[in-house]
Amino acid sequence: QKLAEAILQEKKDFNISIHLARSLPLPSERDHLRPRIDLIVFMIDIKSKYSLKNVETSLAYVDASFFLGKVCFLVTGVGRVNACSIDTNAVCKLGEAYCSPVLFCELELEGVRGATAQRLLRILQICAGHIPGVSALSFVSLMRKSDVD
Repeated sequence: QKLAEAILQEKKDFNISIHLARSLPLPSERDHLRPRIDLIVFMIDIKSKYSLKNVETSLAYVDASFFLGKVCFLVTGVGRVNACSIDTNAVCKLGEAYCSPVLFCELELEGVRGATAQRLLRILQICAGHIPGVSALSFVSLMRKSDVD
């Protein structure tokens, strides 16, 4: 909720709607009212194994075309490493399996929350086609770490 508010408070030259959902699928009875979806951010709380399991279950409901640059994973709570319930490698493997970037942050810190909001807004701008010459797919390929043998 605080991250959504931070995103909405950021200065931008385009309209944005944020829909928060605990899991997928979204209720189908409102499909005709739902605006176009340009980016899906799956949030994973590093302190909750249920959080990761919920995201893994929800992924099955996402159309395959979204994995061409319109999905990212946001891992929260990374400032409290001693409270981790999830192995960060498991999340990184999830990102690799779905060809989607993984971002790590600590949303409890206002400055980090603001920086994360700015970063997500920039990703959204690209995914929505507001940055000339950069597609969501080309952006994701730049975000992926290169495999150096």
